[in-house]
Amino acid sequence: MYRVNKALSSLELFLNQFMTRSLKKGPYVSDNLLKKIAGRRPEELGVVKTWERRSQISPEMVGFKLGIHNGREHVEVLITEDMVGHRLGEFSLTRKFLRHGGKMQKELEMKKKEAEIASAQAAKSAVADKK
Repeated sequence: MYRVNKALSSLELFLNQFMTRSLKKGPYVSDNLLKKIAGRRPEELGVVKTWERRSQISPEMVGFKLGIHNGREHVEVLITEDMVGHRLGEFSLTRKFLRHGGKMQKELEMKKKEAEIASAQAAKSAVADKK
């Protein structure tokens, strides 16, 4: 009997990772954001600024440009049908990704730069030969 209860509790924990909001409550969509969009066309409104990163994207938002705050600035995002159901914060990254680095990455970049230089020199010599 103990194993069954333990299995159910681990199953519940697993499901809670993906189902953060109760189904009977429905998705969280900011009322203020819906008021700004309600009854308007995307062309006439322009960019709608919002700080509501936790709000989910509803079908009414499709076609609008939203300025989603990332902590420093508003990132412009055009809402498409594929985005419905996702959170606004997923499309406005808070951290700037530079690159994965290290010695290997630098070597690859140097080889790429050398190849570009060699191809440019070959192109110059080909032009000079034609003259």
